[in-house]
This record gives sequence, structure tokens and C-alpha cells, in this order.
Amino acid sequence: MIYSKTKRTLEEKIIDLLDEKFKEAEFEDCFWLDVKRHSVRNKLEVIIDSDTGLTLRKCQRISRYLEGFIDEEGWLGEKYVIEVCSPGADKPLKIARQYPKHIGRKLEVKKKDGQTEEGRLTEVTEKGILIEYKIRRKEGKRKITEEVKSNIAFDQIERAKVKLSFNKKK
Repeated sequence: MIYSKTKRTLEEKIIDLLDEKFKEAEFEDCFWLDVKRHSVRNKLEVIIDSDTGLTLRKCQRISRYLEGFIDEEGWLGEKYVIEVCSPGADKPLKIARQYPKHIGRKLEVKKKDGQTEEGRLTEVTEKGILIEYKIRRKEGKRKITEEVKSNIAFDQIERAKVKLSFNKKK
């Protein structure tokens, strides 16, 4: 019987290398979010994150680690660009593991039902998040401010973005 070898993509090979690297003690708080190859400029973009915050040094060390394999195997030829970086503040949160480090920050959450909620992230569980925000409502002639707590399951989140604030708290 003849067995066919499935050809693995470059992205799959890079993900395997990252998974192996993230088993090391220094990198065990890291995880990958995306690996893309762009044919323009022969560029490989690797987006990673960390539970405790990603440093430039960690990105550099991971980049050099990947370059060693890419060069040795000739996966991208002689001229290529590799970019290992964090997702950036303007990017939506993609996986549940990204949420805990944002506790205390304001999130804008667009749910799959089309509703959008904006509030402070106060809790993350296995199943979802808890955000809190204030609403003002009229009761007779008075306006009342109410604190609202909203549980949102991960499977109901279409997109969640951290809302950056540059106001200093007093």
C-alpha cells in the first residue's frame, strides 16, 4: 500500500516551532495568535502575545529562533523579512486567554446578536466575561444612575476591543 505524505504549509511548520518554544520556562506565558506569509517582500508575520506582557527581548529571541530553522531548511529562500510582534492595542481580542490581563480596562464588546456593550472588564471565567457599566434612567422627574453588570459568554462575542484611555485618574 502506498502512503501519501501530506505537505505541510510554512505556517503550520512555524506554529509547531512556536508551540515547542512556548514549552520552555522563559516562554511558557507566551502564545501565538496568527502566522501569515505575505508574498510581497517575501514576508513572514508572526503575531504572539503573553499572559504577563510581551517584551521586545522575547520577540527578538523568538524571531532569532525561527530564523535559525527558516535559514537551515531554506523555507523562504535567501531574502526574506520576518516580523514577530504583539497584536497591538488597536486589534480585537481573539482568544479567551487574552482577557485576564485586561481586567480593570474598558472593553467594547460587539455580540453576535448585533448589540454592543461597553464597560469595565471585572471578571473572566472559563465561559465568558463580566463587564460593568453605568446607565442613567429617568424615574419621575429624577435621573438615576444605575450600575449594570453584564455576563457575556465567549461564544456570544463577535468582537471585543480594549478602549484605551489617556485620562489620568485622580
